[in-house]
Amino acid sequence: MSHFILISVGSNIDKTANTNAGLNGIAEAFDNVQLSPVYESESVGFKGDTFFNLVVSAQTDASVKRVCETLKKIEDENGRIRGTQKFALRTLDLDLLIFDERVIHKPIVLPRDEILYNAFVLRPLADLVPSHVHPVVKKTYQTLWQQYDKQKQNLWVADYEWSNTRK
Repeated sequence: MSHFILISVGSNIDKTANTNAGLNGIAEAFDNVQLSPVYESESVGFKGDTFFNLVVSAQTDASVKRVCETLKKIEDENGRIRGTQKFALRTLDLDLLIFDERVIHKPIVLPRDEILYNAFVLRPLADLVPSHVHPVVKKTYQTLWQQYDKQKQNLWVADYEWSNTRK
C-alpha cells in the first residue's frame, strides 16, 4: 500500500551541497518526489548561519518506522552530528511531518508540532500542498499560513536549484 509522506529538509552547513545530498537520498529512497520552493531563514533558538528549508512530498510503501530510519540514515551519511542540543548547526535535518493524514503517537508524534510554529515548515507546506488539511487542527495549510504571524520569523526565497544527480 502506498503512503503519502511530507518531509521537512533543512541545512545550514554547506547548505547547497547538503540540501542536494539530502534531496538525492530522498529521491533514491522514495517515489514521486515533489519539492516546495526553497526558503532561507534565520536560525531559530541559537546563533548561526542561515538555513535552507523546504518540504518534500513523496510516496512510499514503507512503514512510519522504516521511513524514519531511512531519513536518519540519509542524515548520517551526510555528516549529521547528533547531540543533546535541539537547536544547533545542521549539515542536514530531515523530519517526517505527515504520514498519510494519520495522527500517530509512536514511534514518533505525527503530525509534527513544528508545522504550526515554524514559518520555515509551514510556508513550504502551504506552497506544496495548499489544500491539504492538517489532521489535528482541521485547517488547510494555506489557511494556516494566512493566519500565521509572519513577524515571528523572517524567511525569503533562496537562490537554490536542485541538481538531481540520481535521475
